[in-house]
Amino acid sequence: MTVPQPPEPIPGARLLFSLDPSVSHLNHGSFGAVPVAVQRAQQRLRDEMEANPLRFFAQGLVDRITHARRHLATFLGADPDGTALVGNATTGAAVVLQSLGLRPGDEVLTTDHGYGAVALSVARECERTGAVSRTLPVPLTATDEEIVEIVRAGLRPERTRLLIVDQLTSPTARLFPAAALVAVARERGVPVLVDAAHAPGMLPATVASVGADFWVGNLHKWAYAPRGTAALVVAEPWRERIQPLVVSWEQGSGFPTRVEWQATLDYTGWLAAPVGLFTLRSLGVDRVRAHNAALAAYGQRVVGDALGVAPERLPAPGGPAVAMRLVPLPPGVATTLDAARALRARIADRLAAEVSVAGWNGRGYLRLCGQVYNTPEEYDRLAARLPALLAQG
Repeated sequence: MTVPQPPEPIPGARLLFSLDPSVSHLNHGSFGAVPVAVQRAQQRLRDEMEANPLRFFAQGLVDRITHARRHLATFLGADPDGTALVGNATTGAAVVLQSLGLRPGDEVLTTDHGYGAVALSVARECERTGAVSRTLPVPLTATDEEIVEIVRAGLRPERTRLLIVDQLTSPTARLFPAAALVAVARERGVPVLVDAAHAPGMLPATVASVGADFWVGNLHKWAYAPRGTAALVVAEPWRERIQPLVVSWEQGSGFPTRVEWQATLDYTGWLAAPVGLFTLRSLGVDRVRAHNAALAAYGQRVVGDALGVAPERLPAPGGPAVAMRLVPLPPGVATTLDAARALRARIADRLAAEVSVAGWNGRGYLRLCGQVYNTPEEYDRLAARLPALLAQG
């Protein structure tokens, strides 16, 4: 089998970013990369804020946040009145968890593909309230139908107060059938929180098409927004129950304003986020998605070949439309959190390549991303040098 051809580059796209050219940035999925135009828009807002802080915060800022939120919610296919801007997906998940009123005997159901910080948030809320957390194992190779049946069998309507599923998982780059899982849970009266941290900008599915009770997604990863920009979308029956993590003077304004307003928070990232969407649209949303997914597939194949992983053993649980791909590492390599972090740092320091390394279910994986600023040569260089680094132990 031949290596898939890399996509044609998008002319001028690399120049839109201020990334260090001496480093291969192959892990867009963790912290994203903010285009220069968005950086400048945010800096202008910061200059405005520092020129007259009282005027910036006290005169019309809530309305400006509302305007930005409406712009972002429209892009996501979400109801602007049911959308609140928050710092990141983990914050949104914490808001939902602490608003449910969990009690002893209640249960929060998750899968073993969930994001670690969300799992920690679930554990803390369960410890605080006396509720319990239960995790469903889902094989990496499970089909959508099998995932639905695993979740269907795992739901306990008499106890399960919340089901948390990922739309696209962080550790395994697995695209879950989120809408089907929401439907199954709704049949049993169980509300669902969809962790869509990687969806905005990468996946075409709208929030409305998923239909979850709660949906939270980051815009700083694939939608070119400043970091600290995420959206929490709440279905209408739940909105009055949603409480902020910190009470502010806007508490009486109801959802979403009481969640968004945090007094002296730096809101310039939210206000500049529409410029990120403008950049994405200028490049062509569909064009960017297709380019990034094809480039990630190319990178997975050449690195996999270099590590001796047969093509049929390269996981593609996200399908062809996902711009993140996994490469299994040799057995025993990076199987723990500490080992994965150490290997990531070694790759960064010695190979000048930023990647994600994760241990999942006893196996280490390299997660590669594709973005418009990447080139096929960056994956080729990593493939040429990574085997020797791993051989050093």
